[in-house]
Amino acid sequence: MGFQPIKFYQTGTYTVGNRLLSPDQRSVQADEARSNSINSGHRACQGCGEALGARYAIDAAMAESHGQLIAVNATGCLEVFSTPYPESSWQVPWIHSVFGNAPAVATGIAAAMKVKGRTDVRVVAQGGDGGTTDIGFGCLSGMFERNDDVLYICYDNEAYMNTGVQRSSATPPAARTATTMPVGPEPGNPFGQGKNLPEIAMAHGIPYVATATVADLRDLEYKVRRAMRMHGARYIHLFVPCPLGWGTASHDTIRIARLAKESGLFPVFEAEHGEVTSVLKIRRKVGVEEYLLPQKRFAHLFGSHPHPEMVSRIQEIAERNIRKYGLLDEEAA
Repeated sequence: MGFQPIKFYQTGTYTVGNRLLSPDQRSVQADEARSNSINSGHRACQGCGEALGARYAIDAAMAESHGQLIAVNATGCLEVFSTPYPESSWQVPWIHSVFGNAPAVATGIAAAMKVKGRTDVRVVAQGGDGGTTDIGFGCLSGMFERNDDVLYICYDNEAYMNTGVQRSSATPPAARTATTMPVGPEPGNPFGQGKNLPEIAMAHGIPYVATATVADLRDLEYKVRRAMRMHGARYIHLFVPCPLGWGTASHDTIRIARLAKESGLFPVFEAEHGEVTSVLKIRRKVGVEEYLLPQKRFAHLFGSHPHPEMVSRIQEIAERNIRKYGLLDEEAA
């Protein structure tokens, strides 16, 4: 990939951001001048993928905008754990909107900056999958349709985690939530429901759409910085595992995110004006079982009364993604 000239395959290293590289090759997180946009002291759960994703994404946006950034935050986990009144972990101009109108609030801020002639100030809106794919969907579609100059980042942990792990339209099939219990002949979240919001964003024809995971820091930073160099409506869908809601070990957050990509269940790609322009290929293809087994929300598929037919249907979803996006190199395929 042109944006990632250096690849690291080692494990067990604590070299955050590759500080052993020359300065021009390091990530934003390796720069001692990084903004630390969301700082220590927040109340996120141990191993929270959303806290990690927000730190990486907003630090990258701050670096690209030279610190001239305003962030709008929908109600949700990120807002609740980072700003328990009267405290805040944010070190950027940060505005809390209600659950469903973060895109509209961000649009208003961008319009105000335009009227004031502040072309240097950029706007980022952010929310979880509940506030993005469900409650804020109408406002977000309006932002896309008007091509407002806002980058929207969705931190997708695949349920309403802040209010007790209820199903959202981003919850995957067969997953256990508080509202999709593991009971009946097909336990968990039903198949055939939900939304693919990156594809819906692409259908609006906006300048830039991308997906990313917290497992690949350089890919995420590249996509945020590239989006910040553009104008108009932009959308990044970021995969952020939730140890509490998914029933995973707190130290496995990065591994789980990597397995989602390597299994084909979460395609990682870029699109411009509705057309896919680049895809992050699968490095080592794994079966969906390797991704599902560490998560208690899928335990009912493998217990004393397993459901191999449901696992097979999930594998079929991964295979369709692999074919659709060309996620395997020709030799691997």
